[in-house]
Amino acid sequence: MLGLDEIQKRILSEVADLHKVPEGAYNIRSNSESAGRVSTENIEIIPRETGDGLTINIKPNTKNESVHIPVVISKSGLKEVVYNDFYVGENADVTIVAGCGIDNCGSQDSQHDGVHRFYVGKGAKVRYVEKHYGSGKGTGKRILNPGTEVYLEEDATAEMEMVQIKGVDDTNRKTTAELAAGSKLVIRERLMTHGDQNAISSYVVNLNGKGASADVVSRSVARDNSYQKFEAVLTGNDECTGHTECDAIIMDNGRILAVPGLEANDVDAALVHEAAIGKIAGDQIIKLMTLGLTESEAEEQIINGFLK
Repeated sequence: MLGLDEIQKRILSEVADLHKVPEGAYNIRSNSESAGRVSTENIEIIPRETGDGLTINIKPNTKNESVHIPVVISKSGLKEVVYNDFYVGENADVTIVAGCGIDNCGSQDSQHDGVHRFYVGKGAKVRYVEKHYGSGKGTGKRILNPGTEVYLEEDATAEMEMVQIKGVDDTNRKTTAELAAGSKLVIRERLMTHGDQNAISSYVVNLNGKGASADVVSRSVARDNSYQKFEAVLTGNDECTGHTECDAIIMDNGRILAVPGLEANDVDAALVHEAAIGKIAGDQIIKLMTLGLTESEAEEQIINGFLK
């Protein structure tokens, strides 16, 4: 595919579920260079002159189209910062698939910092999928720091799936959102850390217009000696609804910190936070072991189901 080697193809399949050149608009970035780019009649991908990102223009009323913009890194010691701006026209309905995979077999750290800004027009709907993945037997770290900014105009919708399940040593995810009247933001984060990994996720959402709503939910598992921090701040500046939830499983010597933040600046702002952190219940493991699974297999089944 597009001159990628087998390692790069494997990473691409992990972060974007791509096994061949995708249909529709796409840009594949490999080791800081473009490995392929295609625009369509309704979706235009324009590279920044500085080479550090893209501008993606989606025409109004575009329906049932997709954009793939995955990043693959297979060089030890490579560090980059990429900026991608999405301008989604009014009443469009599109899917954007991003994500980054790092395979590091060397002794130097490899790092990708990606800043994505979404400007979503009135009545438009965006489904955004971002997956992060790390592999390689080197001693160098695999570091991913995604920054996401979301600006929703009236009655716009953004549904965002943030996934990190394996191999990322350090990550610091920062997401901010500004919601106008009638707009809707839904975020689903799934995260697993192991070894000595660290993962920080922070969400700051401002509900600025009447009828705006936000639902931010994180499900995570911390194994071995890993550390996680989840922080979500919802600010209601008008009649609105907001919900944030952290549901986490802690194992071995893992550590998890959940920090809620709710600020109501209007009498009709309805904001809720929920948090639950605990270990896997023993009776769940015993029940699966009676079906023939080992204890380890039972734990994996429970974790896989929890993170779906």
